Amino acid sequence: MKQLIECVPNVSEGRDIEKINQITSVVETVEGVKLLDVDPGNATNRTVITFVGPPQQVIEAAFLLIKKASELIDMSKHSGEHPRFGATDVCPLVPIAGITMEETAKYAHKLGARVGKDLGIPGYFYENAAKEEKRRNLASCRSGEYEGLSKKLSNPDWKPDFGPVEFNNSVLKSGATAISARDFLVAYNVNLNSTSTRRANAIAFDIREAGRVKLVNGKKVLDKDGNTERIPGKLKAIKGIGWYIEEYGIAQISYNLTNINITSMHVAFDETVKSATRRGLRVTGSELIGLIPLQAMLDAGDFFLKRQERSLGISDSEKIKIAVKSLGLDDLKPFKPRERIIEYLLEENKVQLVDMTVKGFAEETASESMAPGGGSIAAYVGALGVSLGTMVANLSAHKAGWDAKWEYYSDWAVKGQAYKNKLLYLVDEDTNAFNKIIDAFRMPKGSDIEKKLKAEALEKATQYATEIPFQVMETAYKSMEVMEEMAEKGLQNSLSDAGVGMLCAKTAVIGAYFNVKINTKDLKDRKFAETILSKAETVYNNTLIKEAKLTAEILNKLEC
Repeated sequence: MKQLIECVPNVSEGRDIEKINQITSVVETVEGVKLLDVDPGNATNRTVITFVGPPQQVIEAAFLLIKKASELIDMSKHSGEHPRFGATDVCPLVPIAGITMEETAKYAHKLGARVGKDLGIPGYFYENAAKEEKRRNLASCRSGEYEGLSKKLSNPDWKPDFGPVEFNNSVLKSGATAISARDFLVAYNVNLNSTSTRRANAIAFDIREAGRVKLVNGKKVLDKDGNTERIPGKLKAIKGIGWYIEEYGIAQISYNLTNINITSMHVAFDETVKSATRRGLRVTGSELIGLIPLQAMLDAGDFFLKRQERSLGISDSEKIKIAVKSLGLDDLKPFKPRERIIEYLLEENKVQLVDMTVKGFAEETASESMAPGGGSIAAYVGALGVSLGTMVANLSAHKAGWDAKWEYYSDWAVKGQAYKNKLLYLVDEDTNAFNKIIDAFRMPKGSDIEKKLKAEALEKATQYATEIPFQVMETAYKSMEVMEEMAEKGLQNSLSDAGVGMLCAKTAVIGAYFNVKINTKDLKDRKFAETILSKAETVYNNTLIKEAKLTAEILNKLEC
């Protein structure tokens, strides 16, 4: 698996667009690195930058960014709402794919050593890159901020992990940088109908894991070891403070969700609403800083759909709409999912068959090109079939008087969506499989070695082109359970829709069966061919039996 890490440097400039562009432009000079997001904040005077790529290329891009920021930003003249102590204030590395946290921490150390040696910038390793426990917490590393940096560097207990220990003229300008390896962090602000930082902080203390200092008669309470006692907050894996944002004219609670598997965005929002309401305040919406994983948005959509007792078996795009409106993510400015969800930004910009219009897909099929062919069409017909079954489930979940059964129908709609998504994937994958055969045919065959390699590639490609339509058969056959259940227990006014869905599933199975049979004719590995043909014949026969039974039942119900 290809190794990918994400880098999310925060630079202390959020107002001068020309400077921000100069800083971010160096990222794209490194081959293999993709700049995903640039999110400047005027009030915080801070820009959150996100890019992703292979580890070595990412730390090269991060180094160049830190260097450029130190050249353009003078920390002695900086002011902003957000805590900070450097031109590049923080530079976290986040494992995305094919790499462990431990490996990511080693890259963080490598980056820090270079920043300290080549740029003369001091700094600290925090979270999973920390070299001692007291430095794991970013707030501890950054305490005193830029204004207290001179004193901090001279403190033996806070000797930098990299870079100079003296507050020289270079450090006066650049400040310090904190570098980490950490889990995916979501920076998330909740908006209030108030201008009070004190009240926003009170809510933050209610919610954040660290809670608030325990006071008795206005004095801090100490434990037996002399440490300040705290009253824990409501949620784990969340940090938060309140502040006033002049740009918007409102107070916000600014959260860092350090592990969204422990505390999700929607849970943080929901608990904030409860706390604000108890304190006589109202949450008007929220603001996402930077990017978020797709699943976090889908989970939020599901959370609010359950609250409404609505079916969860709807498309991702509809769930995202529900999440955006429920969280008020468009309260301050438009929220554009294609620009804020990390998986969407990583998608390759190639045209997929399933992204075409219905007319465009039909015209592409009818053209002189050999693909898409019968296999892709079979998968698409199957997707349409189970979409009809899913529609009946969703209609049933929303039927007046059936409120007690909404979860039952929702579960069936979710199953239908899963089948639909698999079949839509197979639409393009069948064409991709066919193209692999064409690529194999085009390989050179001048020498004996070339002939051998070509024959092996052709055999492998043909096997794959047989496996894909078999997957279409299996998926379309299994999807029939949705239409069966809805024909029996779903909204009877939509009985014909369940029937048409079943017929589409049958067509998908038979069409894909044709493709399995024609592709196995050319296989040299007859054991593979006979095994998959035997499985395909079983699916084919079971499909005919199931469709005939359901067709008879539907026709019987439709008799006047």
